[in-house]
Amino acid sequence: MKKTLLTGLQPSGDLHIGNYFGALKPFVDAYQEYDSFLMVADLHALTSLRDPEALRRNTLEVVKAYLAAGANPNKCVIFKQSDVATHPELAWIFDCLVTVSFLELGHAYKDKVAKGLEANAGLFTYPVLMAADILLYETDVVPVGEDQRQHIEFNLAYGQMFKEPKEMILKSVGVVPGTDGKKMSKSYGNTIPLFASREEIQKAVMGIVTNSSGERPENVYAIHQLVKDEASLTSLYEEKKGRYKDLKDALVEDLDAYLKPMREKYAKISDKDVEKILKKGAEKARKVSEKKMVQVRKAVGLR
Repeated sequence: MKKTLLTGLQPSGDLHIGNYFGALKPFVDAYQEYDSFLMVADLHALTSLRDPEALRRNTLEVVKAYLAAGANPNKCVIFKQSDVATHPELAWIFDCLVTVSFLELGHAYKDKVAKGLEANAGLFTYPVLMAADILLYETDVVPVGEDQRQHIEFNLAYGQMFKEPKEMILKSVGVVPGTDGKKMSKSYGNTIPLFASREEIQKAVMGIVTNSSGERPENVYAIHQLVKDEASLTSLYEEKKGRYKDLKDALVEDLDAYLKPMREKYAKISDKDVEKILKKGAEKARKVSEKKMVQVRKAVGLR
């Protein structure tokens, strides 16, 4: 029997190459080896997104992105988190088990507080809903970035009812660097759009922060190695040592060539295609997750 893999992506904004290399590509590279579940995490997106039209639009975009990246909906379950009511139900049960002091250790919560911002309750309990997402499907493997490892380390009461999942991290792309060297993130404004035109790619690449004292622009190189092999880059960066403009031009060419096939495939996928896939996926996800919830309800005394 195949092991089970689950991953998800928030529809919280326009997708960028960090989303692709950090979530889409690891899934597409591995999903056929597993019984795979691909979740559009729209409930998670509510912690930061307050625009209903944007949420609906972004949800369609996420599914189109996975399809354009190579995911076959006949070989995995693609579903929307909010279509499966067992997710918030199990999360509430976990909320009643986990302590406030434990949740205060959450990365997203601590980061927001450290910046002097007030976190909403959804962000505070974000790891709880994520644990429910994972454990509902007897998940064996969870593809995550290095900074997301904490979310799958969750101890639970009521005995060994849940399978302990393992993370699957591609070390080379655990954290995808942005144009300023920090983690690529919409909130940092340092992204390169995934389905950008060549002109948009060029504008983003030319804005990459460089260190004028070095022979190799590290931020340019860090992004370049995502789409080009090490041997080719070693030769290129040696040949154009110190010529930052030429190296950025080369990165534009390589990024555009890498992203163009996905961009063209994405444009051909209709909203109706996505809606059909999500409806079918929700039916399968509900069937699987409900089996686990029958056990949980009995264990806690709700049945």
